[in-house]
Order: sequence, then C-alpha cells, then structure tokens
Amino acid sequence: MAAVREGLPDGRYGRSADQRADRKLKVIGAVLGVVLLGVVGWLGVSYISGQDLSGRIITWEAVSDHAVKVHLEVVKDKDDTGVCTLRSQATDGSEVGRKDITIDQRAGQVDTEVTVRTTKRATNAILVGCTGAPAGNG
Repeated sequence: MAAVREGLPDGRYGRSADQRADRKLKVIGAVLGVVLLGVVGWLGVSYISGQDLSGRIITWEAVSDHAVKVHLEVVKDKDDTGVCTLRSQATDGSEVGRKDITIDQRAGQVDTEVTVRTTKRATNAILVGCTGAPAGNG
C-alpha cells in the first residue's frame, strides 16, 4: 500500500499563510521593540538633563540620641540655588528627623556638614532628594 501524503509539496506553491503571518508578526515585534527602546532612551535623557542638583551623603554619624551629623556633597551649576532634604529613621523604620538644607553657595561643588535633630536615636541618614532653580528665579 502506498503512503498517503497530505499537504502540498514544499516550495511548489509559494509560502503558506502561516509563514506570511509569522513574518508579519516578526516585523511588527521588531518595530514595536525599536519604538519602546526609543521612548525609554528619550525619557532617561530628559530625566537626567532635567536634574539641576545632584547630591550624596558622604558620611553620617549619630552624635547623640537626638542628633545626627551628616556630611553632604552637592554638585550644581555655579549660579544655581536649591534645597536638599535629609531624613533620618529609627530602628523600627519610623522617621525620627527631617531637615531641608538651602544650597546657595556660588560654587559648582558644595561640601557641607549639617546636624539633623531627631526625636530618638537614629540608625541612618537618607538624602530624600535635591531640587534646584537658577538664581534669580526663586
């Protein structure tokens, strides 16, 4: 008995509908992937370029049950001013201190030591963030 072959011979009648659909899906997926990468890149660049001030905590020390000493470094444009917010937490995670520091020195990099008063012993010091505005705008 001869074997019964179902389907069309390979390559005889062109691509099947499934192959055409697969190719379309691959093209659509590639285009959407490129668009997504472009949007993510654009958002990243706009976020970074919109940062007027950047700050970081160099060191911190709980000097007593009611104070934390923080060494803060801020990088900014020479004529810009801004405000950096520091916060401190206790062992249980509750906030025990918060302080806004105005940065208005005419320098590109400002190193300052700040004492944050706390309601009880602090276990850390966190830089919440820095926001800035050019001098004369605010």
